[in-house]
Amino acid sequence: MTAVLLLTILAPSAGAFMLPFAGRLSEKLRDSLALVFVLIAFIFSASMLPAAFADQPASIEISLPLGLSFGFLADRLAIFMAMISSFIGGIIVLYSVSYIAHSKNKSEYYLMVTLFLGAMMGLVYSTNLILIYIFWEISAITCWRLIGFFREPDNIMRADKAFLVTAFGALVMLIGFVLIFQETGTFDITAMKGTHIPDLAVLLILVGIFSKSATLPLHTWLIDAGVAPAPVTSLLHAAVLVKIGVYAFARLFLFGFIVGDAWHTVVPVVAAISALVSAGAALRSNDLKRIIAYSTVSQIGFIFLGLSTGNALSAAGGLLYILMHGLSKGGLFLCAGIIEHNTHTKDIRELGGLIKTMPVTAVAFLFCSFSLMGFPPFGGFFSKFMVITGAVAAENPWIAAVFILGALMTILYMLRLFKAVFLGPLKIEAREGSKTMVACVVSLAVLSLLAGLFVFYPSLFAESIVAQVGWFVS
Repeated sequence: MTAVLLLTILAPSAGAFMLPFAGRLSEKLRDSLALVFVLIAFIFSASMLPAAFADQPASIEISLPLGLSFGFLADRLAIFMAMISSFIGGIIVLYSVSYIAHSKNKSEYYLMVTLFLGAMMGLVYSTNLILIYIFWEISAITCWRLIGFFREPDNIMRADKAFLVTAFGALVMLIGFVLIFQETGTFDITAMKGTHIPDLAVLLILVGIFSKSATLPLHTWLIDAGVAPAPVTSLLHAAVLVKIGVYAFARLFLFGFIVGDAWHTVVPVVAAISALVSAGAALRSNDLKRIIAYSTVSQIGFIFLGLSTGNALSAAGGLLYILMHGLSKGGLFLCAGIIEHNTHTKDIRELGGLIKTMPVTAVAFLFCSFSLMGFPPFGGFFSKFMVITGAVAAENPWIAAVFILGALMTILYMLRLFKAVFLGPLKIEAREGSKTMVACVVSLAVLSLLAGLFVFYPSLFAESIVAQVGWFVS
C-alpha cells in the first residue's frame, strides 16, 4: 500500500512532464497517456479504501534534517477527495480531446491539466503543512497557465488576476503555518491533532482557504476565469481548484487543530453572505459561464456552512455536497462548453431554442441542474437535506434558513438559465458536440441521478469520515 500511495501521487505529477515528449511522437499517445495517468490516480486511490476502512491506512514518513519530516496518509477523507477529483478529472481529460483538437499549445495544456490533478493528489494525501503549501502553489501555477490558455490579452490579464489572488492568499496562509510551528515545533498535522492554535494563525489560514475557494470577497478571480476553455473551467469549479480550499478547511479544522468558539460563528457568517450575494449575482448575469461560476461561489458557501455547524450529520452532508456538486457542476460547465463551441457566444440573450437542435445536451444540462437545485431523487437533494437537518439539530436555525433561501435562489437562476438557452424560438443554428463530448456530459448527468438513487453508499462513506472526528454534536 505504501508503493500504491506513492504511485497515486507520482503518476499524474511526474507523468505530466512526459506528455510534451510523447506529443512529439504521437498526439494520440500523449492524449491517451494523460488519461491513463489520471485514471491511475483514481484506481489506486480506490484500491486503498479497504485498508482505510480497516483503520490501517497506507502512510509514508520521510525524515529530513533539522527535525523536519514529510509525510503522506491515505485516510478516508483523503481518499474521498482524491477519488472525486481524479474521476471527474478523467472525464474532463477525455472531453478535452475533442474540445481542444484544433487549438495550439495542446502539449502544454495536457501537461498543466495532469500536473494540476497531480498537485491535488499530493495535497490531499499530505500530512505536512509545508507540503500542503507546495502543492497549493503548484496548483496556482497550473491554473494561471490554463486560464490564459488562449493567450488573448484579456485572457492573460484574468489569468494573472487569478494567480495573484490565490498566491497572495497562500503566502498569508504560510505565515499562519509558521505561527503554528512556533507554537508546536512541528509542521506535522497528525502530531498536532487536538492542539489549540492562536486566533491570528486561524485568521491567516482562513484567508488562504477563502482565496482558493473563491469565497466573498476573494471570489472575483473565479468569475473572470470563464475565459478559459470549458474543460478548464470545469476543473476549476467542479473537480479540483475550489475544492482544495474546502478540503484544507476540513483537514485542518475538523481533523486537526482546535480553534476558538468565535470561529464557529465567523465562518458560517462569511459563508452565508458569500452564498446569498453570489446567488443574487447569478440571477442578474446574462453570461452563461458567469452564471454557472457565481453558482459555484454560492454552493461552496453552502459546503462551508455544512462543515462549520459543529453537527455530525451536517458535516457529513457538507462532504457529500462536494461529490454531488462536483458531478453536477462538472456536467454543467461541459454542457456550456458544447454550447459555446457551437454557437460562439456566451450571452444567453443571443441564445434560445437549442433543445430543438441539441436535445441530448439539453437533457444532460437539465439533469445536472436538477441535482444542483436539490430536486429528488437527484444526488444534490440528499446533501442539502443532510446539511439543513443537521443545522436544525445543532440548534442553528439561521443556517437552515440561509440554506433554504439559497436553495430557492438556486432554483430561480437555474430555471432562468435553462429557459433562456434551451426554450423559446431558435435564434442560432447549432448542432450537438462530438460523440466524445456528448458522452462525457451524459455520463455526468446520469451519475448525478444515480448518486441520488444509490445515495446510501456515498453517504455512508461521508458519515464514516465524520465519525473519525470525534468532537461533533450528534
